[in-house]
Amino acid sequence: MINKKKILAIVPARGGSKGIKLKNLKKIKGKTLVEITSKFIDDCKFIDAKVLSTDHPAILKIGESLNFKNITRPKKLSGNKISDYQVITHALKNFVKGNFFPDYIIYLQPTSPVREKKHLFDTIKKTIKNKYDASWSVNKVSIKYHPLKLLKINKKRLQLIDKKGERIIARQMLEPTYVRNGVFYIFNTKKLLIKKTIYLKKILASITKYQVANIDDLDDLNHARKLMY
Repeated sequence: MINKKKILAIVPARGGSKGIKLKNLKKIKGKTLVEITSKFIDDCKFIDAKVLSTDHPAILKIGESLNFKNITRPKKLSGNKISDYQVITHALKNFVKGNFFPDYIIYLQPTSPVREKKHLFDTIKKTIKNKYDASWSVNKVSIKYHPLKLLKINKKRLQLIDKKGERIIARQMLEPTYVRNGVFYIFNTKKLLIKKTIYLKKILASITKYQVANIDDLDDLNHARKLMY
């Protein structure tokens, strides 16, 4: 709890994955990605409760051993085209009982295991104090990969993705851009439920100033292992 605001951590960890089979059960320093995320939550004393959303029995078993409130995700919410909003609201609906309704949700994907507690704590304090609807952790994108410089192949022909790029003649004309890195998302619960989307109006950009890993394939997993050793 921060400033009398109740805080719930939701951890999405489905069994399926195209890049790595049972990705959320892969280990770093002998701990699965789910276990690493659980320890991070337990170390954050300002988090009041934690929920694990999964469709896989092995992950449910781990969740029980880690004192998660397990939410069994139905098959229709376990595919690779399911939105974060759907996962969050399903978990919230199946968790909220009695007098506990979280003012804020922290969404922690196990596949981004490199996190710093102070980063999250400072961000959620700022989110609450300044009444942001949400906050996302992000990395600054290299100017080399700016959206106005990106290309696509259309009918075997190379084209700019955005024709506005034709007007760019110097890098100084390009505004900084950012990419979300999955380290954390913070949502004002009521605003999330009202808007029915994670793309809320007033989102704080929490720029990550340390190296992170977002695990989609084996190269990413090896990178994460290097960062955490």
